[in-house]
Amino acid sequence: MKIIDPHIHLFDLSLGEYQWLKPENPPFWSDKKVINNNFSEADINLFTQTQDLELSGFVHIEAGFDNEFPWREIQWLESNCKNNFRSVACIDLTTPADVFIKQIGKLLSFKSVVGCRHILDDLAFDILSHKNTLANLKILANKQLSFDLQMPLSDLKGIKALTDILQQLPELTIIINHAGSPPYFMKHNIPEQNSNFNHWLKSLKTLSQFEHCAIKCSGWEMQNREYNSLWCDNIIAHCVRAFGINRVMLGSNFPLCLFSKSYQEVWQFHSSLTFYNQKQLAQLCLENSKHWYKF
Repeated sequence: MKIIDPHIHLFDLSLGEYQWLKPENPPFWSDKKVINNNFSEADINLFTQTQDLELSGFVHIEAGFDNEFPWREIQWLESNCKNNFRSVACIDLTTPADVFIKQIGKLLSFKSVVGCRHILDDLAFDILSHKNTLANLKILANKQLSFDLQMPLSDLKGIKALTDILQQLPELTIIINHAGSPPYFMKHNIPEQNSNFNHWLKSLKTLSQFEHCAIKCSGWEMQNREYNSLWCDNIIAHCVRAFGINRVMLGSNFPLCLFSKSYQEVWQFHSSLTFYNQKQLAQLCLENSKHWYKF
């Protein structure tokens, strides 16, 4: 079974800044040392004893190599990676348009760049309603670059700001990261709903109405290091019901997946989902990533 992993990060601590990986900086995870290491494409192999899996490509998502000069991370990747890959670069949506245009121009000089990301998280409303954001997202759309959206879909205020933008820029491609951070809520090993989950589900359905919007199911460990696979099954099923099988991708979030499982274990789980036939699994694990990230 061939796989394109749409969400991985590689680190070179000797060349990049990675301020967020330093123990004195947030996020203050007690297990941060697990990922505070160098990781190259040699570390993302899918050899297993039990399943025949082949990694035929990956999408590298910016990892804080140099947020001021984001092209440096792309330059490093293209100089060191031999496999088939695409890259999503760091960008600041609040940057004045003239500076933003220069940065995008520089990024477009690299063949692997297909999109950009500005981590919104809890600042989603402030960033999305900033005076420069709409114009800069329009530049991305005009340059046919996608935007990787990282924010909790349970943030209804932030989602309202986002939908206002998408109504003005229907041509903008948005790819939601980590299933929009669905709340982790299990009771007696059964997925349960709460108010935040209902907000997440409402936003999921709202964003699915925009045909240029897709979603990646990954980063389970970011919600709970000891996540239950039944919860993952439930979230993936909600995403497929809302977006359809053609707009959902399964990814690893390597190396952060190591907080919970090995790279091989993540893909053994994804490739063994029982609710989908082989054609649908190929869409979730390969074909959709190939389409949305322009392989």
